[in-house]
Amino acid sequence: MDSKLYVNWFRHSSPYINAYRGKVFVILLPGEALAHDNFWNIAHDITLLNSLGVRLVLVHGARPQIGKALQQAGIETELLDKVTGQLHSSVRVTDADTLEIIKQVVGKLRIDIEAAFSMGLVNSPMHGADITLTSGNFVMAKPFGIQNGIDYGLTGEVRKVETDAIRKQLDIGNIVLMSNLGYSATGEVFSMTVEEVASAVAIALKADKLLIYGNEAGILDKDGERISKMSAEEAQALIREKISANGIDEELRNLEVGVKACSATVKRSQVISYEDDGALLIELFTRDGIGTLITQEMYEQLRQAYINDVGGILELIEPLEEAGILVHRSRELLESEIERFFVIEREGMIIACGALYPQDDKSGELACLATHPQYQNGGRAEHLLEQIESSAKKQGLMNLFVLTTKSPHWFLERGFALSNVEALPETKKALYNYQRNSKVFLKTL
Repeated sequence: MDSKLYVNWFRHSSPYINAYRGKVFVILLPGEALAHDNFWNIAHDITLLNSLGVRLVLVHGARPQIGKALQQAGIETELLDKVTGQLHSSVRVTDADTLEIIKQVVGKLRIDIEAAFSMGLVNSPMHGADITLTSGNFVMAKPFGIQNGIDYGLTGEVRKVETDAIRKQLDIGNIVLMSNLGYSATGEVFSMTVEEVASAVAIALKADKLLIYGNEAGILDKDGERISKMSAEEAQALIREKISANGIDEELRNLEVGVKACSATVKRSQVISYEDDGALLIELFTRDGIGTLITQEMYEQLRQAYINDVGGILELIEPLEEAGILVHRSRELLESEIERFFVIEREGMIIACGALYPQDDKSGELACLATHPQYQNGGRAEHLLEQIESSAKKQGLMNLFVLTTKSPHWFLERGFALSNVEALPETKKALYNYQRNSKVFLKTL
């Protein structure tokens, strides 16, 4: 591997590492993912996330393993297409004999997963990781009941998620491992769909992300091309389209569970392939990812800056400060002035910023307007300027001025006129740096 490419990738991943530390991610691992040859690589990638301080809940399925075990035992069960909550799925009618097989299968899978995360050979990516997985009765269930005259027996649905117990395990650095089984107050065990458990857990924990493994590289459009991002509204339209065209399949289940989570408390759902080596890392640590992002929020959001944005703003403006384009601002200064800043955030990363500094009763300074090099020429600086002008007007300011050593034509094209130092407010005039020789541009609001 080219060492320079590796260093460049690692540097560009640092904003995501900082953004994800301490966040809660729920990962849905279907039974198909556990059976795939790439599962060991997935385990390594999950271990890496844990070492970076991400708080992880793994929810695993067992659909193909259960089907095979029931076939070997000569047990026939009905899989009926039903809506569980807001999810379309194939729900199994579960009697006592079927449940015994399911418990055996799920128990074996739990042991196999724990073994995978216990590996620590010197020549493996997990050397020295010391991962602890913990399981428990974290999900309380209730009977699915009788639907359309069919008694689903010991098939259940989520009644309650024990969030306090889960968070205690996450607080001490453990990975919480959960299955499709739930428990009742009367001591019964119920079998549920893994999609319902994963969405319920993610919603109850108010997880920052729900990561969903499927056999495809995200959600595909009608031409078989990956959809990189979509709003919940777009996803709902696609769900209706897929139901009428194909009925219930894995892609539909993944799409629905992602939408359900984002329609509640989860910030983002992302669908990736368990067949692609490194899909989890590429999706999380590159700007455009490798799967499909489903979000209720705007993929890019222009908003008021918060104190937690200081690190991202510094990473954005430091190269421009070193080049002499922007005046140096220390972390302490940024922290004290953060309420003056607006930012554009893209998938947890600050890619543009700008600030408004009122100088007197009628004038304000446009300052620190910067856009990440990879996202220039996309109108983001203009959007920030519009937001800052709107804010200035609300504050009763009549003029906006900017001091710049670069891009004078950009400001001229947006209604600024070349002015001079004498036109600056007295407080700013006294601080003018003649060595920088910045040009003064003025705009009447």
